[in-house]
Amino acid sequence: MAKITSIIDIGSNSARMAVFEKTSHFGFVLIKEIKSRVRISENAYENDGNLQNFAMDRAINALKEFKLISKSLKSRKIICVATSAVRDAKNKNIFLKRARDECGINIKVIDGEKEAFFGAVAGSNLLPNSDGITIDIGGGSTEFALIKNKKIINKISLKLGTVRLKELFFDKNDINGAKEYIQKELNSLPEEFHNENILGIGGTIRALSKIIMKRINYPLSILHGFSYDIETQKDFMEEIIKSDNKTLQKFGFKEDRLDVIKEGTLILLESAKKINSKILTTSGVGVREGVFLADMLRSNNYIFPKNFNPSVKSIEDIYEIDKRTSNYEVKFALNLFDTLNPLFEIDEKYKFHLRYAIKLSNAGEYIDFYSSHKHTNYLLLNSLHYGFTHEDRLLIAKIIKYNKKRKIKKDYISQYKELLPKREILESLCYIFWITKNININLTNPNIETKLQDNELILNGENIYLAKEIFAQKEFNSFQVKFYKK
Repeated sequence: MAKITSIIDIGSNSARMAVFEKTSHFGFVLIKEIKSRVRISENAYENDGNLQNFAMDRAINALKEFKLISKSLKSRKIICVATSAVRDAKNKNIFLKRARDECGINIKVIDGEKEAFFGAVAGSNLLPNSDGITIDIGGGSTEFALIKNKKIINKISLKLGTVRLKELFFDKNDINGAKEYIQKELNSLPEEFHNENILGIGGTIRALSKIIMKRINYPLSILHGFSYDIETQKDFMEEIIKSDNKTLQKFGFKEDRLDVIKEGTLILLESAKKINSKILTTSGVGVREGVFLADMLRSNNYIFPKNFNPSVKSIEDIYEIDKRTSNYEVKFALNLFDTLNPLFEIDEKYKFHLRYAIKLSNAGEYIDFYSSHKHTNYLLLNSLHYGFTHEDRLLIAKIIKYNKKRKIKKDYISQYKELLPKREILESLCYIFWITKNININLTNPNIETKLQDNELILNGENIYLAKEIFAQKEFNSFQVKFYKK
């Protein structure tokens, strides 16, 4: 696979390009993303599905500049796919020929099931959920995929799209007709499509989630992985469906979403009811990431190896983290967790967060050594995109940020109280982190024996003179540390 790859997705509403750079075998980063609101399906559904010339012109102009951007980034591979509006168009060959002749781009028109597959590949690999149903609401169709234990079980595409519903029903103020149409289409879903988790893909769901985050004063501005209870937001979503554009603007929706957000919200509500879902997790990834991953993982059954995380791998690659040292420190920290846990009494699940805090702790040193804990906090909170919940990301980041403090003030974490564990748990994890990093201050990965005895942590080993000096300056709230030389 090329080191830099451009993926273009021509949907009914927008054309988007994402450019990815591989950092290693399965590690990658997004280096560019851009979209154009080409609305290629405009007036198509009222004209027997035929693409209109003015809409094709917009798409061709966007593709020309996408290619210029791709070339500037030295991308050696362009994969371009088109979905519902193009595949349904009787005159699609005219558009495909224009793209080849005028842009030098070969567009692959994918069917609905393939579109659902790409969304599912992205969702199953890059969201923290092991189970759920992906729902990708587009302009011309909506795709569903059932995922269990990270595996794609089934997938289907229905003729439910925001632009389709707008032109057929909402422009005629026929909301009841739209609802009946949606319910009839949803009857085509296989019986097994029931799950409490929706993995929400597409611009409509992202736009809706942004507004909900704002309404509930959510403490993070991270969209990918944001979850909310559907029943709690149901009344607000029903209000959206009935609102005029002026009210939608007051809610905070952007101009380019005003004419399709009501339709998309109705599709989402009816779909959630049909599949008995309670929680929606927002996906910042979709067809483009799915196309990229399917190309990269085609010899690996379209899934990352067990215990592999692409965000962790890319951070290790970019910041050249010494794996030998990080592996030693992770092993020591987990052993120390077990040693101190009769005192701390915290859940074993927090070993997960401690592991990644230790593993990636040196990344911020490349920005500024003296404030590396602050920079690593920010970097990990905003770079652990894939496979981590918001709770995971926040806790990993705060272990690093506050590890030097004896007591963590309530004010430091009060805004995150719904996402972080109790302050005592965070302090305990910070102690373990601090001890681990400083026991290896000379970077020799010393062989240290640990033992807890009468609220004293006993550390026994060689080459720990500097560590002993540093420890003498640290006060611990619930235990003392003693050193013994082997």
